[in-house]
Amino acid sequence: MAKKIVKKRRVKILPCLLVLLILGGLSFLVYFFLKIPIKNLIVQGTVYLNDDYILELAEVKDYPSFWLSSTAAMEKQLEKSPYISEVSVERKFFHVLVFSIVENVPLFINNTNQTVVFLNAEEVPISEEIDLFRIPRLINYVPDTKYKTFIKGMSNIKKEILGKISDVEYQPNEYDKDRFLLYMDDGNMVYLTLTKFDMINYYNDVLSQLENRKGILYLDNGNHFQIME
Repeated sequence: MAKKIVKKRRVKILPCLLVLLILGGLSFLVYFFLKIPIKNLIVQGTVYLNDDYILELAEVKDYPSFWLSSTAAMEKQLEKSPYISEVSVERKFFHVLVFSIVENVPLFINNTNQTVVFLNAEEVPISEEIDLFRIPRLINYVPDTKYKTFIKGMSNIKKEILGKISDVEYQPNEYDKDRFLLYMDDGNMVYLTLTKFDMINYYNDVLSQLENRKGILYLDNGNHFQIME
């Protein structure tokens, strides 16, 4: 019986090395591509919040990998903030991330319970982020029967006027239990009543007629200006 001769196949080392080199090169290119850091971060739509607060909350301030950073995770993290109403994060060409923010508008700081009160009447305890806001302070207690109406009145004040109010004090008298005193940044004071809170929106028009004089503007009962001595 004839012996069967088994031919040994020679392993071609050069093609194998070439394949390994190609695979290694591709792996390196993929790794290098995935590790490319974010080149630029753009924050849009913010007025009260600064960019550092947004980027720290999204955990991208150190410019991590552009492709390995999840935009969905960033949005979820940012939406936890009581100061943010809506957010979207988009990837753009040249490794740019764009954050589009809709803020939950703050109205005032309530000093009596140390909270920030927002347009939607939500109250959030004051934290270090409060330094990012320039809003009035309510410096004394307002009865519960007046408080909701007060928030509504504050929400009707134009943004440019709201920024000129430093403090608000509930100051009723025997004739008007809805009376408030507003301390303005320019040194003037304004009396308002809850039914006329939107009258403060005409403050700039009145200011132009005062010829730089300082005093008390009564908008709660009649419209007159008392010059300070």
